[in-house]
Amino acid sequence: MHTSMSGWESFWLHSDSITFAVAVLLLLMSIASWYVIVTKSLQLWRFGRAGRIAVREFWDTSSLPEGVATLGAGNPFTEIAEAGIRAMRHHTAHKGHLHDQLSVSDWVTLSLRQSIDEAATKLQTGMAILASVASSATFVGLLGTVWGIYHTLVSFSTTSQTTIDKVAGPVGETLIMTAMGLAVAIPANFGYNVLVRGNKAIIGKLNKFGFDLHALFVTGARTSSADTDSESAIKLVSSRSA
Repeated sequence: MHTSMSGWESFWLHSDSITFAVAVLLLLMSIASWYVIVTKSLQLWRFGRAGRIAVREFWDTSSLPEGVATLGAGNPFTEIAEAGIRAMRHHTAHKGHLHDQLSVSDWVTLSLRQSIDEAATKLQTGMAILASVASSATFVGLLGTVWGIYHTLVSFSTTSQTTIDKVAGPVGETLIMTAMGLAVAIPANFGYNVLVRGNKAIIGKLNKFGFDLHALFVTGARTSSADTDSESAIKLVSSRSA
């Protein structure tokens, strides 16, 4: 431990402003990536919970408002259901207008699709940061290493006697920047891949939920062969304008 601390101390004592700037940049990249990983993971957990409710509890309620209430607030499943309700109310309340050129099926489809696209856009928020950190942090650390080696060699060029043992220590210490770059890039890369997979799963559930809602609004029953599901859907659609 003492040798490691001495290496760190020696590295920072002999570093210049550019090396410090690279280290600060890597620190900021790490903070940004971990912030995205934590916040997006919590978001996926909340959305996943709402998705499970949308599959089970939503269709067991007796009215759409009651079903929407089970989904909770601040999640895309609630927003999609509310968008479908608004679309049906709008189409029913404005018969005889230009939008009647669209069938109720097309009108509801457009509304649900727009809501799903907005939810997908929200899910992608912050992913560009993770992708950028994962792809560039290693090179930023390598830049710090290369500059550190150059800075070390220049400083030794001014001395009259330079041996390999005197050069090896400072040059080895500059490899700390490469290690820092890897320490930033690896979690960002893993986090990006996991979150992308989670986002795809949520979007798949949103599409299925939207498809079921479309069938409910247009035909009066969700896309299920179970009689109990159909009976619950009929109860729901009967009160969609409530």
